[in-house]
Amino acid sequence: MSHLILTGGRIIDPANGRDEIADIAFKDGKVAEIGSNLSRAGAETVDVAGKIVTPGLVDLHTHVYWGGTSLGVDAAEIAKTSGTTTFVDAGSSGPGNFHGFRRHVIEPSPVRILPILNVSHAGIFAFSTTVMVGECADLRLLDPRDCVRVVNANRDLIVGIKVRVGRTAGGNSGIAPLDIALEVAEEVGLPVMAHLDHPPPSRLEVLSRLRRGDILTHCFRPFPNAPVAPDGRVREEVAAARERGVVFDIGHGGGSFGFRTAEGMLAAGFLPDVISSDVHQLSVNGPAFDQITTMSKLLSLGMPLVEVIRAGTIAPARAIGRGEIGHLTVGAVGDASILDLAEGAFDYRDVLGETRKGRQRLFASGLVVKGSWWDVAC
Repeated sequence: MSHLILTGGRIIDPANGRDEIADIAFKDGKVAEIGSNLSRAGAETVDVAGKIVTPGLVDLHTHVYWGGTSLGVDAAEIAKTSGTTTFVDAGSSGPGNFHGFRRHVIEPSPVRILPILNVSHAGIFAFSTTVMVGECADLRLLDPRDCVRVVNANRDLIVGIKVRVGRTAGGNSGIAPLDIALEVAEEVGLPVMAHLDHPPPSRLEVLSRLRRGDILTHCFRPFPNAPVAPDGRVREEVAAARERGVVFDIGHGGGSFGFRTAEGMLAAGFLPDVISSDVHQLSVNGPAFDQITTMSKLLSLGMPLVEVIRAGTIAPARAIGRGEIGHLTVGAVGDASILDLAEGAFDYRDVLGETRKGRQRLFASGLVVKGSWWDVAC
């Protein structure tokens, strides 16, 4: 495989405490060397001076079963604009259609796709501008044995169990889908990613059940089921869940990120563990757009740059137990994101239509995927 060197960039790798101007070399699909004035003999070189080089961004909440579900977007197409090299698909497919997702989308994909299996048989099967039917509204669609069978047959790929609870996703099923998902997750030794929309169930019912390592996505959602009280106080069950080791993930999407919630949580010192976009057909053209835009929103609200990068690289990698990605250690997978940090006046919008102005915005400038350079302008 080709030998690639990026020269003169600011390497920010939170997993290794690195923030410095240096060259980075990739060979045979892996990180080969980091340092000053690396030998360029026989290497393809790309000058990235003035840009930020990070581990390849990991988007923990996406929907990329393109062509197989109505909400799916094309991961390879989104990768270049979003600066993302790993897409974690959050339950687009279930036990009944996972095999098609694997063969027709995941295996041919030039970027990494890691699926979280939906506890419901057909995954998120009816999600569009004209049809919206929650996959957990009918408990006959939830077969725990079938979920376990599919996980055990696909251990190389599946990284968690997804469940969507709330009035939209679960109808009158209440908390029952989460209880089923937790039983499956315990049996296979994987985390649950829990979506929560409008009650019922309540935030308290969901959070009190989640275990260490389980993921609450849409963690900065607006009222109702918001994690912060009107007086700015972080809800007791939210604080207790963090203390217990529950992972808090943004999961922006089309309805699950509010500026007022985010401002309240950040003011209380409660930063998200993970930043993710929840990109799908109803959010890709706004308000979420993609991972890099979602990260920029948190940056604009005052979250430090290094913490924003941590929440988009090593934190999601650890949340799904994938130690080979999310960092630039020599010998690690050769994925990197090259970012521009622009200064100016930028408008940002949340899911309620509220806007904020920010002084900074991140843009994708290039990607390294398995050690090979991707020019995002192509």
